[in-house]
Amino acid sequence: MAWVWVCTSCCRQMAEAVLPTPTGVGAEERTPLLDPAPASQSPGSSILKGLGTPNAGFSCPPNSFISSDSLSGEYRKVDLSADGSSTWGPGATRASWPTAVLLADLEQDASQGECALRGAAPAGLAPVKPEASQNSSPGPTSCMGARVVAEAGMGDTGSAGPEPESCLPCCDGGRETPEPRRGHPLTRPELPSVMLLNGDCPESLKKEEGAPEPPRENGLDEAEPGEETTGQEVIVIQDTGFSVKILAPGIEPFSLQVSPQEMVQEIHQVLMDREDTCHRTCFSLHLDGNMLDHFSELRSVEGLQEGSVLRVVEEPYTVREARIHVRHVRDLLKSLDPSDAFNGVDCNSLSFLSVFTDGDLGDSGKRKKGLEMDPIDCTPPEYILPGSRERPLCPLQPQNRDWKPLQCLKVLTMSGWNPPPGNRKMHGDLMYLFVITAEDRQVSITASTRGFYLNQSTAYHFNPKPASPRFLSHSLVELLNQISPTFKKNFAVLQKKRVQRHPFERIATPFQVYSWTAPQAEHAMDCVRAEDAYTSRLGYEEHIPGQTRDWNEELQTTRELPRKNLPERLLRERAIFKVHSDFTAAATRGAMAVIDGNVMAINPSEETKMQMFIWNNIFFSLGFDVRDHYKDFGGDVAAYVAPANDLNGVRTYNAVDVEGLYTLGTVVVDYRGYRVTAQSIIPGILERDQEQSVIYGSIDFGKTVVSHPRYLELLERTSRPLKILRHRVLNDRDEEVELCSSVECKGIIGNDGRHYILDLLRTFPPDLNFLPVPGERLPEECTRAGFPRTHRHKLCCLRQELVDAFVEHRYLLFMKLAALQLMQQKASKIENPTSLENGSLPSSESKPEDPLGSEAGSEEEGSNASGLARVKELAETIASDDGADPRSREVIRNACKAVGSISSTAFDVRFNPDIFSPGVRFPESCQEEVRDQKQLLKDAAAFLLSCQIPGLVKDCTDHVVLPMDGATLSEVMRQRGINMRYLGKVLDLVLRSPARDQLDHIYKIGIGELITRSAKHIFKTYLQGVELSGLSAAISHFLNCFLSSYPNPVAHLPADELVSKKRNRRRKNRPPGAADNTAWAVMTPQELWKNICQEAKNYFDFSLECETVDQVVETYGLQKITLLREISLKTGIQILLKEYSFDSRHKPAFTEEDVLNIFPVVKHVNPKASDAFHFFQSGQAKVQQGFLKEGCELINEALNLFNNVYGAMHVEICACLRLLARLHYIMGDYAEALSNQQKAVLMSERVMGIEHPNTIQEYMHLALYCFASSQLSTALSLLYRARYLTLLVFGEDHPEMALLDNNIGLVLHGVMEYDLSLRFLENALAVSTKYHGPKSLKVALSHHLVARVYESKAEFRSALQHEKEGYTIYKTQLGEDHEKTKESSEYLKCLTQQAVALQRTMNEIYRNGSSANIPPLKFTAPSMASVLEQLNVINGILFIPLSQKDLENLKAEVARRHQLQEASKSRDKAEEPMATEPEPAAAPEDAASPPQAAKDPPSPSLQG
Repeated sequence: MAWVWVCTSCCRQMAEAVLPTPTGVGAEERTPLLDPAPASQSPGSSILKGLGTPNAGFSCPPNSFISSDSLSGEYRKVDLSADGSSTWGPGATRASWPTAVLLADLEQDASQGECALRGAAPAGLAPVKPEASQNSSPGPTSCMGARVVAEAGMGDTGSAGPEPESCLPCCDGGRETPEPRRGHPLTRPELPSVMLLNGDCPESLKKEEGAPEPPRENGLDEAEPGEETTGQEVIVIQDTGFSVKILAPGIEPFSLQVSPQEMVQEIHQVLMDREDTCHRTCFSLHLDGNMLDHFSELRSVEGLQEGSVLRVVEEPYTVREARIHVRHVRDLLKSLDPSDAFNGVDCNSLSFLSVFTDGDLGDSGKRKKGLEMDPIDCTPPEYILPGSRERPLCPLQPQNRDWKPLQCLKVLTMSGWNPPPGNRKMHGDLMYLFVITAEDRQVSITASTRGFYLNQSTAYHFNPKPASPRFLSHSLVELLNQISPTFKKNFAVLQKKRVQRHPFERIATPFQVYSWTAPQAEHAMDCVRAEDAYTSRLGYEEHIPGQTRDWNEELQTTRELPRKNLPERLLRERAIFKVHSDFTAAATRGAMAVIDGNVMAINPSEETKMQMFIWNNIFFSLGFDVRDHYKDFGGDVAAYVAPANDLNGVRTYNAVDVEGLYTLGTVVVDYRGYRVTAQSIIPGILERDQEQSVIYGSIDFGKTVVSHPRYLELLERTSRPLKILRHRVLNDRDEEVELCSSVECKGIIGNDGRHYILDLLRTFPPDLNFLPVPGERLPEECTRAGFPRTHRHKLCCLRQELVDAFVEHRYLLFMKLAALQLMQQKASKIENPTSLENGSLPSSESKPEDPLGSEAGSEEEGSNASGLARVKELAETIASDDGADPRSREVIRNACKAVGSISSTAFDVRFNPDIFSPGVRFPESCQEEVRDQKQLLKDAAAFLLSCQIPGLVKDCTDHVVLPMDGATLSEVMRQRGINMRYLGKVLDLVLRSPARDQLDHIYKIGIGELITRSAKHIFKTYLQGVELSGLSAAISHFLNCFLSSYPNPVAHLPADELVSKKRNRRRKNRPPGAADNTAWAVMTPQELWKNICQEAKNYFDFSLECETVDQVVETYGLQKITLLREISLKTGIQILLKEYSFDSRHKPAFTEEDVLNIFPVVKHVNPKASDAFHFFQSGQAKVQQGFLKEGCELINEALNLFNNVYGAMHVEICACLRLLARLHYIMGDYAEALSNQQKAVLMSERVMGIEHPNTIQEYMHLALYCFASSQLSTALSLLYRARYLTLLVFGEDHPEMALLDNNIGLVLHGVMEYDLSLRFLENALAVSTKYHGPKSLKVALSHHLVARVYESKAEFRSALQHEKEGYTIYKTQLGEDHEKTKESSEYLKCLTQQAVALQRTMNEIYRNGSSANIPPLKFTAPSMASVLEQLNVINGILFIPLSQKDLENLKAEVARRHQLQEASKSRDKAEEPMATEPEPAAAPEDAASPPQAAKDPPSPSLQG
């Protein structure tokens, strides 16, 4: 059976998600994945950028469009047109992945907390039986699932011929050309199916390519569950699509393309979305008079074949169906209204792309012929031009024409006469509605079992008899069409516009994304919203038995689903993802209700801080130290941090995914200054005492400790991937107890018999730099940097990424030591084991180059990474002759000892998380092990300071990572395992760096992050003292003190006449958010800034030199608008979209009317699609090795799987689409590139935010593809948008701005706007010179671009001057004989000739006056082709003619250049310490020249 998760919703989504154009015209208009051609001609490879750095989606280096060196696939691509797109959308917020992430990293998402309310998520999930969830209501607010590609989950691979499963019937009428889809069994061309399908791709690939993997003890190397079962996974899908005819009442019959794997349910969804049938919800489909079952697959329906006629039959209503119908009509009326996105509900979010592309790019290509020299208005608004100081806020959300809503009705609401009295019920009345039409007519409507009709009730008089005209309509829309001409006209227009929107503008996102600005909107009447608010949505989840969902049961049952083969794993991952996203939404709603005082506490008699709550089967607790539990760890501060640490633990254990070990669903919500932890409830826990139920671990931080054999067995299985050491501790009776986790990790067996672990806040070892321990001395690197420092709590842990990087570092060291000694043995045949006893460890720990060098070595496979290859060989020999040769065993033993391995026969580094825990005692017998563990922890703390932080600064200097705002900087730090509390240290290192100027952007971002984080800490406690009625006044007062130049802002207290005279000040039991003091009102800007500086010093150990915001702006070159954005995103504030006069000294910048809302900031687990990720990595690896066709297929496969697991919207799908667009662009298929990149932009806006750095990147890519498709004005407006967003998010002085301005300058050059073009290109030149150094190849290229514009203006002197600069750089960097140098020299000659010719002409004119004989001058207006070629060069794109021979040469060339690069790098180091460019592999080639491997390359591990 093909499994479908139908949690029906967003009715249209599914149908449209699979169509590339909004109107979804038949099959041939669909993304040409149907067409087998592209694959067969093997995709032209871009030389794609290997994401050497894990921050891939966020920060792209200056030639960010694509790299010019290592052949590596960039991102996962997921294309909705590929089959199997499911559309319930839960997704995750995280940057895209690096090329080779350990699985552990993969799971470890640093979610950015932009998530929450999945308002609608009613879809119940009884996950064991998919059917159980399938009777979820088809209401538009529930969410709609789609089939997983049949059995093997192998959808269309983009190359395997027509995909056999239809991509869901399309929206308007059947496809006209179903023929190509028939009779093509889906087979996978030329790829070993086992490799593809056993879920262990990277490994099998490695073996296939013969990259020997040295023996590793650590790491996630448990056997993949899929390994034995590969046989049954390769199921060839024989079913192909066919078309059926649909007969619906009142419209012409139409045909619809369907697939045998679809369910009848999915045809329902399509009909509810089609323009002409969208008003029907309550109907069934009949074939030859027999009703089809909603949940049967089409292939199981007897007699259903090509050309069958399905009749739509109206069914009688029930109360539930009538409510669903009203809800659906309301959703259709609101379909263009953005208010849900501004209010952050129902997983709606904003997208503005269509404003800049003038609708959908697909048609615009045909509409605008884009003749090269069409008059185009190219002048951007003043604030976008280089050098402008103005940073307006309003353009952030341009007005979308479609948002001026067409009013169909004034009011549609439930009548006050509901529910019908008994005698009317027996006449079939289900409920009553009250409507005011646009013509101001007030009517009452009865919903009965047979349909809708007008009754004679008025507001004050109940008369249920039918009114005239006696018109009974099965659909509410038909009835309203009868009684209101305006409704009829406007509703039709509205539906037309609705179906024209791109599906990605409408599909719900998996987690809520909040907007920090919103325009002033009027509040309109909305019955459904009102109902939802008062029933807390629980009432609407009626299709779930027992009303509220048993979250714990759902979360755990999905984990128990089988996972032996690919289809099972897909189903399981999809179920897990879906439940998590629903749980996150419910938990967020509950947490807000708790703080707003809408939930009764379960211990109401205790004081507010101690209260706990249960709502919707979720347990809520506040982040305060209840009963002095954390007294020894920092009290309330520790209690505030513990939930976040616990969430990291849950995330980690979920990622390891050990069968039989269960964690709680956990969401941490920060709202209005309070931290609320939401957890699913262990069955039976509320009936027992904690002491009785805990059978493993300790409830009092190690005084009493118990253990349990089953828990030890389960946790033992997590100890290797998590690097946790099994150890013994003493309990209060001095007995030894064995544990395999930290002591405060508790094990409880629930009433359901499952083994739960909770309180995972110390899963990772402590960070000794922030934990002073009397009598313990830290290594020199730490003491030099001023550590250990006392932190405000004692729960500081190392990050998992740091632990992994440290173990990796130690592993390389271990291999080197072993190799060194074996070589010595072989060379001298003398055993000299003692030389290693004390190992060269400390010194190598302190040399930052060592790990970087060794890690770099591991990355450059093609090159002569001599040492490492030998080390790997040695590892093999060590492994093989382990038993035989006692000498090599001795070597291994010494190396193990030197690196602190717990095993003496193999490398195995693990940490004991209880070392240095106050209150934990170890038995005498373990003292030596404890001593070793203490040393290991000290080494790890030193490793962070001596390797990771310098490594980060080096990557920033080389522009390997390019953060643009606080979030992307945090992401980059976290991926290297550096906690945010080290931010001050990172900034110190940046200040001391010899390349300080090249790190200017990092310094600014870092200072801004430091200030806004310090302000956030103060804001949190500030808000706790504010009662609800003073919230907007308090927030605007805080913002005035923080950002306004007005010297003494006065807070507006809530109006006096409203303050009750009799207020009882002694209520102990008010909700947490209802403090009623007004202490907040006395804050002054001076005091706030003093506190911020103090906080920066105490928390980050960084001294800020400033007393006011204006001083900060002056000293550090920050922008107030950027600070406003950062503080709003961090605290959840939403402000009014208007221009703020921050610098006015006469009035404060903010009034209380400017604060519109405060949203929760949510942290949650992001379940991952593991198989899809393997496929994606394998695809990237293939593209890197030059097997482009196979790589493309694997990436298409990954795309299908991502869609299957995450639904249509997800950060990772966005990255996949970007890669796909890139590949199509390189293959010359611009239309396809446009279509995919358009989806990527829309998705990035929707899931990451409209001004997220990732979105800015996507805009730039789309602009390039538009230019290539001759849509010049669109390309320009997209680039201007990207420039505006960059100015808002950071400012002008950022390396990325050089790339942007080069792009804009080139496009303007192409449309002959020379003066404007020069402004941008010269700005780019200045920025490049600053960030890359005046001698860099990037600067040479910039000089060349400027020279070309001067040439076009016939200003040859300036042109010559710039080209000479470029030539000098090429000559010194690349040598006389390099192609680039020659090209530049040729161009110089050409310019000189033109200059001479011009001078002659001028002289002629002076001599002979007007009668002079003037030879015609050749002024070169640039051709579009030459401009496009330059655009490709600056964006690092390269085209290759694709014969096999070329590919071979190409691979050889890449390897050769790599070696060159290494050589030149070492040469540079000697000459000029901060050269930021690997030298060779120069810049632009002429189109005619033979294919070269790289152009103007970035450093090797840049990502595109």
